[in-house]
Amino acid sequence: MQPSIETLFEQNVDRTNSNSIKWDKYKGRDILPMWVADSDFRVPDAITEALHRHVDHGVFGYGSAPQRLTDLLVERMKQRYNWQIEPDWIVYLPGLVCGINLSVRALTESHQGVISPKPVYPPFMSAAKLAKRPLDISPVRLLNHRWLMALEQTDISANAKLLLFCNPLNPGGTVYTREELESVLTFAEQHDLLVCSDEIHCDLILDEEKQHIPFASLNKSAEQRSVTLIAPSKTFNIAGLGASIAIIPNPALRRRFMKAKAGIIPDVNVLAFTAAQAAYEHCEPWLDLQLAFLRQHRDTLEKEINAMPYLTLEHIEATYLAWIDASSLPVASPFKFFEQAGVGLSPGADFGNSGFVRLNFACNSKTLSEALRRMRSAIEQLPATK
Repeated sequence: MQPSIETLFEQNVDRTNSNSIKWDKYKGRDILPMWVADSDFRVPDAITEALHRHVDHGVFGYGSAPQRLTDLLVERMKQRYNWQIEPDWIVYLPGLVCGINLSVRALTESHQGVISPKPVYPPFMSAAKLAKRPLDISPVRLLNHRWLMALEQTDISANAKLLLFCNPLNPGGTVYTREELESVLTFAEQHDLLVCSDEIHCDLILDEEKQHIPFASLNKSAEQRSVTLIAPSKTFNIAGLGASIAIIPNPALRRRFMKAKAGIIPDVNVLAFTAAQAAYEHCEPWLDLQLAFLRQHRDTLEKEINAMPYLTLEHIEATYLAWIDASSLPVASPFKFFEQAGVGLSPGADFGNSGFVRLNFACNSKTLSEALRRMRSAIEQLPATK
């Protein structure tokens, strides 16, 4: 019998003594942690059972990627995203962030620049800084109530070489259409850019009429200039295990990537491989239920946030992350204001806009309702709203 949505996602899982960075941040304080992008949901039983079998075996020596996992990835890309990839394009990584940093270091020379959207997931901008590469910004703007890179407003340097791209967009939750992706490709072709496309949220499409399209699947030009980064980590809540994937069709780019990785980036651990294989092989029904649950939360958030004074939330097409415009709040820091009210959000400054906050709604309904109540109450206490 298939478990219900309520059984799977309404549990009150106590994470306070599990070495969770999300929950330990506010340990001992009455602040709901709704910041870093992991969910509060137990993983599907098939993943837990596969891990138990591996643990019961009792040996944890050096491992390699299971052939079955590679086969599943090839099959998954074809069936879900109509993208035919080859097994030798796949490079396994112990995390997606290292894939972003490797792409910067492997695909650019020291004098060549990186283009990043802004606001965006913080490692995009820090990767260029850590590698001591020049950084150009492509501003993210609202267009017909959707957050998109304003490529025409990008002040691109002559030596720019790598475009960091995020689809679905984090923050903002935009799912790029084919036409929008083709505009990104045209921009890359015009400026002879390589593209590192972070697609870690590709499985978390909330608008049922929308379809994730991998950038590299557009045509041969996109394929041969790209590194695509994906992972089961956000989809199935196994980020702490460290299983990510780079898909690099161009053999020359792949060799450069592997050379930069050698001796610095460790191999993926055996339990991460076990969890990833179980996720992709057995957990699609669980994912379907999770998406239905997240859609309910998304709809609640959009209604409740937009009913509060000073706050605006544009429609979230994908991810479980709400990018809330709090720039009209009569406070110095929206992040600190809500933290003092007992809601721990991600500060917009980390992404490039201090007037915003990001809220992770991958939690049970009780937690979400209480967070919204605290936010509403805090706003109502402001002098201008009394």
